[in-house]
Amino acid sequence: MDSTTQDRLNGSLFETARPGERLRQAIASPEVTALIGIFDMFSASVAARHYNGLFVSGFGFSASYYGLPDIGFIAWPDMVNFVQRLRLAFPAHHLLVDIDDGYADPEVACHVVQQLEAIGASGVILEDQKRPRRCGHAEGKQILPLEEYLEKLTLVLRTRGDLVVVARTDATEEPEMLRRAAALAATDADVVLVDGIPTAELITKVRAVVQGKPMLFNQMTGGKSPRLSLPELGELGVDVAIYSAPCLFAAQEAIDRDLVALKEREGRLPEPRPGAVGVAAATALLERNISRHHPRSHVPPQA
Repeated sequence: MDSTTQDRLNGSLFETARPGERLRQAIASPEVTALIGIFDMFSASVAARHYNGLFVSGFGFSASYYGLPDIGFIAWPDMVNFVQRLRLAFPAHHLLVDIDDGYADPEVACHVVQQLEAIGASGVILEDQKRPRRCGHAEGKQILPLEEYLEKLTLVLRTRGDLVVVARTDATEEPEMLRRAAALAATDADVVLVDGIPTAELITKVRAVVQGKPMLFNQMTGGKSPRLSLPELGELGVDVAIYSAPCLFAAQEAIDRDLVALKEREGRLPEPRPGAVGVAAATALLERNISRHHPRSHVPPQA
């Protein structure tokens, strides 16, 4: 489907539903909903041409905005400001936001959820890690007592309006993964995520304990989980797939490769080739994000 057709379809739905409702409808559809992890406005601009769902990855944002690993450096105002810019540029895309542990404090978590919903985020992921936190596919994760996490989650659920809330556990041992998955599925959370699932067989077990609750699977290159296609995930009972850092990893590889080549050519730029990105192509990509270029149906009604 080309981007113009997708824009028209998104615009039609945008006129009738709020961001959370639109994401909830996508999750309820027969196909697995794919959300692509982005790390800045430029990577989002590229990803938005190919997918109608974006995942605001904590891993990518921490790397891009701070130049630091995903171990708890993100300040919530920075994340909120980023999501606001995303929503203005991509009015019809799903925006699922990683809010880590809710920035430690339950009251802060609730405040962030209110802020994100007010600026048009579609949903958030709230994890059960305690600080110092880690990427979900890294070693050394520590988790809160289940009761403490459920208290925080319950406050967030009471605070949100239409926002989709994904309850996430970072348990690493199978019995605890399954125990927590069942407990999260029993809440009013919209979706359950067990991060770092190591096998397809365990995905099936999680699917069984969460019963009819939608399930999210996190795919990450070099991570702990198996590489599975969307049809394969659908057969395992997965409803949503997030791809945490494909844009970030591709950028690192491409930038490194091109700068090595530039150095080898003693600073001479390469010969232009068909399809290569230059000033015109990059400008054309970014012009799509200016509000005057959005279809009229993408303009939200005024309160």
